[in-house]
Amino acid sequence: MYHNYYNYGKKELLENPRLPLIVMEDNPTVFRAMAEEMVEEIKRKNARGENTVMICPVGPVGQYPFFVDMVNEQEVSLKKVWFINMDEYLTDEKKWIPKEHPLSFRGFMDRTVYFRIKQELVMPEEQRIFPDPENTGYIQEIIDKLGGVDICFGGIGINGHIAFNEADKTKTPEEFLALSTRVLEIAPETRAINCAGDLNGALEDMPHFCITIGIHEILQARKIRLGCFRDWHRAVVRRAAHGEKSTDFPVTLLREHPDITLSFTEFVANLP
Repeated sequence: MYHNYYNYGKKELLENPRLPLIVMEDNPTVFRAMAEEMVEEIKRKNARGENTVMICPVGPVGQYPFFVDMVNEQEVSLKKVWFINMDEYLTDEKKWIPKEHPLSFRGFMDRTVYFRIKQELVMPEEQRIFPDPENTGYIQEIIDKLGGVDICFGGIGINGHIAFNEADKTKTPEEFLALSTRVLEIAPETRAINCAGDLNGALEDMPHFCITIGIHEILQARKIRLGCFRDWHRAVVRRAAHGEKSTDFPVTLLREHPDITLSFTEFVANLP
């Protein structure tokens, strides 16, 4: 089947999309905007003496250097901030890969975020949450305890996945939206595209399993902010904005959220 929307130029892409689209100049602009919104949300909640609860990705990651610099330079306290990371790779035994593994999201967050923020500002370790294959109900428990999620940031996978909620056309939209934190096998296309970007194409070294929060938890966020910036995101953005709602492309299931935006670069907006 041929889909016209994959050939939409920028003008057509922005006409009557099925979710709000924001075009930005380049990658640094997208990442800086994400970091600024993260900081502003924390400052807003700090001023009210309230907790800030964020669902955070490791992919995209370009926002984190900007975020760290802003937090340190502006002396923004993270003591009442909770970061709930979306996912993590697992071993074949379905355990967390070691933090020392080059693909570990836990290790990445330590090296790139937590260890670079001033000690007097960074949140305690117990507020740096990852989904745990040994306790899949913990994420929802934390969300309930803290009164919900303020904002969720994320990217979109090549098959439309958010976090590692891989496409599954055997499920109805209602069934898919009810999926919560779980262990699952990573789709072949996800393994291929991720190894190309993260392992120089070493497919045999790419993990087969992961743990991910579900669409159920993501939809509880009061705001959802998605960002796209890679060459193959040209197709992803067009299907997300103009394709049919389908469990075969999970991001389309988020369109009815009351406060969602999809930001991307001029490079993605314009076809070659």
